[in-house]
Amino acid sequence: MTTKDVIYELRTQKGISQDELAEKLFVTRQAVSRWETGDTVPNTETLKMLSNYFGVSINTLLGEPRKLICQCCGMPLDDTLIGKNKDGTLNEDYCKWCYADGTYTYSSMDDLIDVCVVHMAKEGFTEEQAREYMKGMLPGLDYWKRYEVLSDDGQFEAYKRKLIDEINSLSVEGLPKIEKLIPLVGKDVNLPYRLPNGSIVRFVDDDKTYLGTQLPSEFGEGRLFGVLAGMDFILISTYEPNGADPELVLYKHR
Repeated sequence: MTTKDVIYELRTQKGISQDELAEKLFVTRQAVSRWETGDTVPNTETLKMLSNYFGVSINTLLGEPRKLICQCCGMPLDDTLIGKNKDGTLNEDYCKWCYADGTYTYSSMDDLIDVCVVHMAKEGFTEEQAREYMKGMLPGLDYWKRYEVLSDDGQFEAYKRKLIDEINSLSVEGLPKIEKLIPLVGKDVNLPYRLPNGSIVRFVDDDKTYLGTQLPSEFGEGRLFGVLAGMDFILISTYEPNGADPELVLYKHR
């Protein structure tokens, strides 16, 4: 689709008039009309406002003239997978696993490869094939080529280490010692827990990125421990494979 078609479709899907969209963007209705007839194209600043308002990338607004891939892990990107800056705007260079709220979540290429290999194995790759592919592809991506400039001098890794120590200090019975935490998107781990009063509660935001891990219970019997943490909480639960029969073990405000 062209830009005029994209804007028209997004506006009508949202159920707003040209006047209402113009008011949101501080432009005239005539300006919106000209975009939708193809007489003009929004300028860069207006494209940013449209992107933020509709929750789509500028690339989408322009009719997808380029193929977006995460410049950290190489994942193909669509609007649902793009990471966000601190101000909530989309960053079209990264996925939400590698870049969350303005923070780069990987400082070790080996750690990233370990995570990617698990997912690629589900797509039919052998571990050897997956590792070989990732080792060849990652160094060519912008994040790793400019790592010395983009890195935070170990601040995020120090935060993760502190968080790991904090979780391990809880001494949850049956939970193995945690060595690593990886980025996890809320919608992938937002399990429903039944509270003692019978209500069903989900604790995380589907659209946010957290740190967490999954480990087999030391008690065996096939149950798994799930650990999830944000800036203000730690959540520990157990469940069967694929998240079945989840039970909340601990929810702690930080």
